[in-house]
Amino acid sequence: MALLKSTVEDHVALVTLDDPRRRNIISIELSAALAEAMAGFAADENVKAVVLTGAPPAFSGGGDLADLEAARGGDTDRLHAIYKGFLAVAASPLPTIAAVNGPAVGAGLNLALACDIRIAGAAARFDCRFMDLALHPGGGHSWMLARAAGRQAAAAMLLFGQVLDGVGAEKHGLAWKCIDDAALVSETMALAKKISKVPRELVKVTKNTIAVSAGTEDRLAAAGHEFIAQLWSAREDAFGERVAAMKARISGGKS
Repeated sequence: MALLKSTVEDHVALVTLDDPRRRNIISIELSAALAEAMAGFAADENVKAVVLTGAPPAFSGGGDLADLEAARGGDTDRLHAIYKGFLAVAASPLPTIAAVNGPAVGAGLNLALACDIRIAGAAARFDCRFMDLALHPGGGHSWMLARAAGRQAAAAMLLFGQVLDGVGAEKHGLAWKCIDDAALVSETMALAKKISKVPRELVKVTKNTIAVSAGTEDRLAAAGHEFIAQLWSAREDAFGERVAAMKARISGGKS
């Protein structure tokens, strides 16, 4: 059974986790399918951004307990295999947006955190839940959560089991915004499609620059990195064409 559905529209890939009977858990099979899909999008010149969501009623209900139990018995390969999908999302050179349409639990929250942007529906629930299982977080969960929502929110959610709904996620910076469930996917896709007219390589280089800038406290070093990237883009045909078109519009308006 296919565990993912994907379509491409206006250079944006919409990927839906499609195992609703099991609340879209991050099984080894789904994780592998997601990693394969992300590799395919990175290689597809027609795709400039990726939106991820879940088939109702959940975004993702977490990891497969059978795989977690296997790790208890010493099978660490299965634990690493759970990580494969969301690590592929985190490593994507393309911008990624999570349309969180319901519970995002444990490893499912990792998948949402791996995306560059999270848009929450009103029904979203951001739930770490590791402490309930007496299990330490994994897959970079605490690192991603603290950077997305801050150290205090990470402590409240991880240590004390606080769950954020869509409104709370927006308030604490875990989600860019919270919108009505009925409009969640369409509005998220509309946001993603704003990138459709931007040159693909510029999208990738700019996403990388954001990562570089976020990882340094040295303003001059960040500016130096941007200088190299900006100079590259200024020499590209797309910039020359758009400047010429803008000048023509300005000239036409004055005449």
